[in-house]
Amino acid sequence: MKLTIAQIGNHETVSFAARELCRILKEMDKNIVFDRRGYSSYNKNIDAVWIGLDSFVEKSNRDSIYIDVKNGIGVISGSNECSVLMAAYRFAYELGCRFLRPGSDGEKIPKKELKAEMLTASVKYTPSYFHRAICIEGSTSTEHVYNTIDWLPKVGMSGYFVQFFTPNVFFRRYYGAHIVDADVDAMMEPLKEEITKRSLKYHAVGHGWTCESFGISTTGWLEFKGEIPEDMKDVIAMLNGKRELYRGIPANTNLCYSNPYARDKIVNCLVDYCKAHREVKYLHFWLADEANNQCECENCRDTLPSDYYVMMLNDIDRKLTEVGIDTKIVCLIYNELLYAPINGKLNNPERFTLMFAPITRSYSHSYSETDENKKVEIKPYIRNKFDAPTSVEENVAMLSTWKDQKFSDSFIFDYHLMWDHHTDPGYYYVARTLHSDMVNLDKLGLDGMVSCQLQRVALPTGLPQYAMAAALWDKTCRFEDVSREYFTAAFGDKGETVERYLATLSDLFDPEFVRGEKKKDKDTVITDYTEAKKVISSFKERFITESKDVSPDWKYLEIHAELCLMLADVYIAIYNGDEPLREEIFTRFKEYVHATVNDTYNVLDEKFIIDDIWKYYCLHI
Repeated sequence: MKLTIAQIGNHETVSFAARELCRILKEMDKNIVFDRRGYSSYNKNIDAVWIGLDSFVEKSNRDSIYIDVKNGIGVISGSNECSVLMAAYRFAYELGCRFLRPGSDGEKIPKKELKAEMLTASVKYTPSYFHRAICIEGSTSTEHVYNTIDWLPKVGMSGYFVQFFTPNVFFRRYYGAHIVDADVDAMMEPLKEEITKRSLKYHAVGHGWTCESFGISTTGWLEFKGEIPEDMKDVIAMLNGKRELYRGIPANTNLCYSNPYARDKIVNCLVDYCKAHREVKYLHFWLADEANNQCECENCRDTLPSDYYVMMLNDIDRKLTEVGIDTKIVCLIYNELLYAPINGKLNNPERFTLMFAPITRSYSHSYSETDENKKVEIKPYIRNKFDAPTSVEENVAMLSTWKDQKFSDSFIFDYHLMWDHHTDPGYYYVARTLHSDMVNLDKLGLDGMVSCQLQRVALPTGLPQYAMAAALWDKTCRFEDVSREYFTAAFGDKGETVERYLATLSDLFDPEFVRGEKKKDKDTVITDYTEAKKVISSFKERFITESKDVSPDWKYLEIHAELCLMLADVYIAIYNGDEPLREEIFTRFKEYVHATVNDTYNVLDEKFIIDDIWKYYCLHI
């Protein structure tokens, strides 16, 4: 079959979309032949698959897609360049392709002889939420970050967030302590080009402003060993009569925000960054990444941190407006900043995007369970005695106190796949909670999500982030349908069986119990985990043994089964009071994680699973 691809314009992202469409179709049918052509505008008299921007849909940042192709003739377009790329991938989706997880082995592209009548699809759609992004976290190589960036538009995600001025900490965790900032900056350049190539919304920085403003490099949560600059010594937050870095860590240190010099240093640093980095569309301005170290000096102690925060935000807006820069500034509602200002008022809400980060919330309940009419009492603010809210209801109540600022834009920054997924070895409950949370974001007045998550989070499956992307794209989608689609694409006619197996593991391991939020007696724990071992062993014997070489998906299930058997044995040993056996099994668990690291390279963050599993087990020792 010969297919004419007519590209409209020469924008880098549109060119990439045309190449990706050709690549995928070629993988479907190796005999297909393409006639690639370029045009400045659409011409209805030329029969082709037209791809690019024109007058098919109103131009906007809302990522609307437009597909109208019949028998290999028609249009693939969108409201902006990134949405054209999303539309190309959506066309592939309509032909049966699925993009289950980051990495090439997450692509499911059916092999078939393509005929013109098969190349037919009609989709006109605008996503439910504007913000659909992932944030770098965990232990990462450049390939892991690339895989995530590459995957985003395939599932309708639209942004990527790189934390810190230089995100050294994430690469250092993977490559080792010898990695320096210059190395990471060099690594990031081609990755930024990949973000640009796809016209993704680029989010940057967040952590570090309080110390970078004074010349202290902040590329992680490391203790600072150098000399504190003279002009900073008197403006570090005073605690117990002393002004010093909080526990020695710059990223966790607040300043004396009543001091105009401290505020000006931060504001000017941020404005200078915007001038130098016009490619950043959303610049995150966060204060210290640690609670209960607000300045106690006589000038600070009677004013809420959020009032000083709004002072700085207004100064930032004024200075950026003066130099004609339209970068959006992201305001973090987190830790003490959950308490809305009493006196401060944003002068230009259009400049700012509210980011709600309920880092201490429990994932045992979803936002679907919140009652908008229920009055929730918020604890009074007491300086440096902040008691972080854990319930969904209290976090949401604190968010609502910020509504008077009238932000024109907002999203949630949540952590389902940062740590908590390790409470759920089946990944089924976390996927359902994450999907439910995304479906219900509009109830909170929020327009999307930036997921603070590990870049490798697909063992046993990539269902949680796949379900997240699906719900951000279409809040009316049902979790059951998304899950069935995923498992069918990954495991074919055995998909429903695998789905039931992993759901059963989630039920038996019981994430709420693993989190320490539910109590069980010894006999119940031992019974549940003994049953889990039986379920795993039976599934291995009946399905994994014969299928482990069929695809990477089955290989991942094989490795996952061995890990879960050991996890169950650890809990049984804990509740039998057999400390030596518990230590022996956990040692074997760690050894197996490291022994299989080449097989799980794309799907499991080996550092974080070991650290997190140990943390959750300690709750039960």
